[in-house]
Amino acid sequence: MIRTGVSPAREIAFRILLLVERGGYAADLLAARTARLQARDAALAEQIVLGCLRWQAQLDWLVKQFGGREPSRLDTEVRIALRMGIYQLRYLDRIPAHAAVSESVELVKRAGKRSAAGLVNAVLRKVNREAVTFPDRAIELSHPAWLLERWERHYGPETAALIVQANLRTPETYVRLPAGCAAPEGARLQPTEVAGCYRLVEGRAGRLRIQDIGSQAVVELLELAPGMSVLDVCAAPGNKTAQMLESGARVFACDLRWSRLRRMKQLGCFLVVADAAVALPFGVRFERILVDAPCSGTGTLARNPEIKWRLTPAKLEELQQLQVRILRNALGLLAPGGLLVYATCSLEPEENEQVVEKVLGLPPNRVLRRLPGIHPGDGFFAAVIRSS
Repeated sequence: MIRTGVSPAREIAFRILLLVERGGYAADLLAARTARLQARDAALAEQIVLGCLRWQAQLDWLVKQFGGREPSRLDTEVRIALRMGIYQLRYLDRIPAHAAVSESVELVKRAGKRSAAGLVNAVLRKVNREAVTFPDRAIELSHPAWLLERWERHYGPETAALIVQANLRTPETYVRLPAGCAAPEGARLQPTEVAGCYRLVEGRAGRLRIQDIGSQAVVELLELAPGMSVLDVCAAPGNKTAQMLESGARVFACDLRWSRLRRMKQLGCFLVVADAAVALPFGVRFERILVDAPCSGTGTLARNPEIKWRLTPAKLEELQQLQVRILRNALGLLAPGGLLVYATCSLEPEENEQVVEKVLGLPPNRVLRRLPGIHPGDGFFAAVIRSS
């Protein structure tokens, strides 16, 4: 229940950022917790949550500059309230300063940190919009230094800079409009180079499925036809599954847990609970297989900025081992003359080419690579593998 004194948008944003700090995912939390808000409040909550996460390194440096304290030594509730306040005061244009300050103070009080209310008030009243010089690139670009270094090494400084800039912008929204379906009233859609994929220029998606253009481009690589048998490995939440079904193919969708698959019941395909890293429980082979592998998600940092603050090089190695096992198991079910697409929304070679090379012993001969800032939408990698 939202109480008076703090706007619904700021109350929800504060609660979501606390949950993200504890391991939650912003996109899922925003979808669940802003559904009943008025559109204006939902939009502000999303702007604050994702803005604070995108610019977290800058915000924490500014907390120290204006407050004289290391953010890591502050209570989580206090740190988040200060990030929110500074973000509104310096990064947003239409927020009244008194609202940003007073409501941040009130949020700290309601979180049981009343003793820190004076600190939050004092720090935020010092905040201004004067230009600052950040001490290093990692803070200026609000990305971990190790990620910046590896992208420059793999893609070159110019491309890496474009990736980073794209990660700090609000991403475009793309929808799936199958043949014969009409656009929602009031929505203006712009066609893209991917058949059935449209950019939402204005209005709301309505009942159309929101699905990134990169995701839709991956499914095109399967070259589906009516009646084909298709195995969709790691299928949830089902966007690619639904796109496959448009072709008239017979799709078997697998995922690790029924709690994830049951949301796909309305699609009308076969649903199978299976741990693809251990075994896939099928006695037949499939003409087409999609391995949409679990990955770091570094191609989606504009939508999921919390990932960059959690990921470590060690996690990439752990993910690669999992991806190799899944791909090997899936390849064992590919029919002669069949086609398998291995895909991730990662920019990291360890999760992409190196996985295919470890399984096949040679690099893939056909690859789709989409990079944020270079191509529209999220970053994706896909390798096409044909059986002999």
